[in-house]
This record gives sequence, C-alpha cells and structure tokens, in this order.
Amino acid sequence: MAKIVLGIGSSHTPMLNAPLADWTRFIERDRARAHLDKAGNPVSYDELAKIAGDSIAPELRPEVLAQRHAAAAAQVEKLAGVLRRAELDTLIIVGDDQKELYDTDNLPSVLVYHGNSIRNVPLHTNHPGPDWSRAAAARYYERETPKDYPVDTELANHLIGQLVEREFDVSVADTIADGYGEGHAFGFVHNRLLNGATVPVVPIFLNTYYPPNQPTPQRCHRLGQELRRAVESLPRDARVGVIASGGLSHFTIDEEFDGRIIRALRERDAQALHDLPRRQLNSGNSEIRNWICMAGAVEHLALDSLEYIPAYRTPAGTGTGLCFAVWN
Repeated sequence: MAKIVLGIGSSHTPMLNAPLADWTRFIERDRARAHLDKAGNPVSYDELAKIAGDSIAPELRPEVLAQRHAAAAAQVEKLAGVLRRAELDTLIIVGDDQKELYDTDNLPSVLVYHGNSIRNVPLHTNHPGPDWSRAAAARYYERETPKDYPVDTELANHLIGQLVEREFDVSVADTIADGYGEGHAFGFVHNRLLNGATVPVVPIFLNTYYPPNQPTPQRCHRLGQELRRAVESLPRDARVGVIASGGLSHFTIDEEFDGRIIRALRERDAQALHDLPRRQLNSGNSEIRNWICMAGAVEHLALDSLEYIPAYRTPAGTGTGLCFAVWN
C-alpha cells in the first residue's frame, strides 16, 4: 500500500541562497517593487517605511542578522538531511509558478505535471537585477547544462484520475517548451533540498499569486486531503513524501499572521486555515496556500519540528517570515 510518510514545509526565498552580506542589499529590489501592507492593501516601499518608523532597527543589528542567517542555513541543511534519510520512493512537490511556465494566456488554478521527467535549466543570462541578486536566483537552477529530473508518471496519472473522480477539474501538462524549465519553487527542492538527488517527483502547481482564479484556502486544504486518499489507493507499495515550497509572509513580514498559520498547523485546526482572509493571501503571502494543501495531506502524521525565523532585511519591515517544518 502506498502511504504518505513524510511532510515538509520550507520557505524558498532567494534570501536562503544569498550570503549574509547580501541580506540588507535586498533593499535595492524592495524599493523598486510594489508592496502590500499587513492588511493586504497596496503600498509603496516609502509608505511601509513610514508605517514602520524606527521599530525595525533592532531587527537589523549585525548580530541579529548573523544569528538568523545561520539559523536559516541550518534549517535548510536539516530538511535536506530529513529527505536523505526518509528513503522515499516519490516526493510530491506543491509549489507555485510565478509566470515562469504559465502566463495569462493559459493560467491553471491547479495543475498536475505527468511527463516522464521535468527539466531544470540554468538561469537565463538576461535575468533582471544586479549581479548579487542574479547569483542568489541562480542557485535554484542548474549551473551549466539543463537536467531532466524523473517524474513518477504512474502516481501522477493516478492522482489525476482520482482527483477528477472527486470533482477536481485539474489541468495537466506532460512537457515543457524548449528553452524553459521548472520554476524556482520546484528548483529549490531539487537543487537545495535534494541536492540533485534523483528521487522521482510529482510536481503540483497552484496558482497562488494571480487573480482571478486563485484557489481558496478551503479548496487547497481539501486538495491535500484528496491527494492523501488518492496516494493510499495507488495499487503498489510506495513511501511518499509531500513538500510545500514557499512562504510564509513576504514581502512585508507579518509575525502575527504567521503565528496564526503556525498555531493552526500545530493544532491541526483545519477551520482556522479555511478562514484565513484571502485579502492577506496575495503577493508572497499567497504561497501559504502551498502549506495549507500540504497540511491537508499530512493530517495523519505527527508534527516533529517547526522553526520560524522572521528574516527582516530593510527598515521598512520587508523580508521573509521563514518557516521550516517536518511531519512524520
């Protein structure tokens, strides 16, 4: 009998790919991008800085940044070790695509990839941003030549069939256009957590970011539950893991909102996850949907560890609410 035996949640921000000296350099990107405040309202960087006042200064002390950078690096290594020791036959990756493969001409709400393999390609040379930013982004991808990672096509097709039976109208794909490869949510798993190991995967794409067809929190949770049921009906023995890639709050860190998510995860409070305000699940916060889906899939497992690191990087309070969790 196939069974989900491991659940992992991991942030995947480029901050995790950057050296400590570059964390405060993210201000260059944050000043230029659009933001949301903690209530989900559009604001500029300058408006966020005015709201924050001097409150973030203690979070940016060199010793605080160093401690958090080291703690985050240790958590990435810990999750990589958990995956190495788990002896999985398959890993389901729940991630989001930020118009890396799918754009407004065809933007699926939920997509299951069922090709024989999924390609990861080196970062395009025209990737925007300064050199330090490109160096961080490059760590999601192959260094020099494209690589095809194996997909558990049998499980993927089984999941598709079972989800359709359970009235999920899932989109599917079995190829990637020439010159393109998997996005950063999936590349982080392959190149930072699996370290290039060839564990077969099933990539599941959620449109967390872009209106108007973002799945609701309740839909994401139910999807996770149905994935578990589908795995358990697979007519073969298999040790299966599920990983949520992304989150928690960013680009504006909201420790209170992150705490609400973490309490719901610790207490297995599905209703609390269903009730999360969709207005606060946009921009980077939207990747919390990946965690909600994973939580539905691992309700039968025990939470083994969960670490939260508020990784501030600018005086305006931008950064990432880093979270790393294991269920087994």
